[in-house]
Amino acid sequence: MIKVCSVVGARPNFMKMTPIVHELARRGVEQFLVHTGQHYDARMSDVFFDELNLPKPDVFLGVGSDSHAKQTAAIMVAFEATCLEFRPDLVIVSGDVNSTLAAAIVAAKLMIPLAHVEAGLRSFDRAMPEEVNRVLTDRVSDLLFASEESGVTHLRNEGVPEARIHLVGNCMVDSLFKHVDVAVSRSPWNEFGLEPGSYALVTLHRPSNVDEIEALRTLMATINRVAEHLPVLFPVHPRTRARLAQEAIATTPGVRLTDPLPYLTFLGLMAKAKCVLTDSGGIQEETTALGVPCLTLRENTERPATITCGTNRLVGNDPAQIEAGVAEIRAGHWPTGSRPPFWDGHAAVRVVDVLDAWGAERGTPLT
Repeated sequence: MIKVCSVVGARPNFMKMTPIVHELARRGVEQFLVHTGQHYDARMSDVFFDELNLPKPDVFLGVGSDSHAKQTAAIMVAFEATCLEFRPDLVIVSGDVNSTLAAAIVAAKLMIPLAHVEAGLRSFDRAMPEEVNRVLTDRVSDLLFASEESGVTHLRNEGVPEARIHLVGNCMVDSLFKHVDVAVSRSPWNEFGLEPGSYALVTLHRPSNVDEIEALRTLMATINRVAEHLPVLFPVHPRTRARLAQEAIATTPGVRLTDPLPYLTFLGLMAKAKCVLTDSGGIQEETTALGVPCLTLRENTERPATITCGTNRLVGNDPAQIEAGVAEIRAGHWPTGSRPPFWDGHAAVRVVDVLDAWGAERGTPLT
């Protein structure tokens, strides 16, 4: 039998890995869960284990925040010791955070087969740390699970053998479909004095928007103007809040700043938002799955299906494009979009089916 190690570390990992962990458990697969501690704040980590019913980690590495190099190195040192102790037959990583790359390198150097969930996504922007993480993780992975057709195309173009590439759909959407009804039933907008379908939801965390102060000033001034026509709820990433305070960037009364929100609260708010303004890759996917208009505050996206199929549009940090997009949404002229292939809530089943077949071919079945 195969012993599977699943690795999580940051907020997006939890939603992507939970359906796989549950499906492995349903089939009786021996597994253990490692949390690197890249996100360790209760609002960014603990609440997701509770709300997603993700089992408490068997191993918590507790690396915390640091520079990219120091954080990645700390995870590698700690995860190597974990692998030597537990001896997994397969390591599964997801997404593109530092925990993903660190665990991937360790697995590759220890000659442990590696599966990458959400493989093949490319923004072609090496200024994004996530792009470097994605590319390098894919290069050392044995099984590459693509969430959309573009991922398959990129992997083929990069010379990945066809037998390693599997289009399975989006595991984050699995989590969304499982929890959205409960999230909406809680009416989280009431907590903020809002009405469903009558507010904008904003998130910002990427360095190009947050650490570039002029870009942040421009975006916040634009969001203030949007709030003249549509109430804005802005759950603020800790780094973003620090920049706003440091630069004394003010918001108008129409912009409500909050701490990061629990998964179900945010999901319920997103499902009933008039529109979402974000620089998050995952939120581009979630809004597409929900059919909610999304303005992405970036010049590129590694998730083109959210544009070609879904409800997403790239607007960068251009005030004119942002305000025009919001006006178009308010007027009811936004495309309704559709879900990309296999974004049906069953991606994790397909992932584990592939793992089962892979294990059988090696003479080491999952169960």
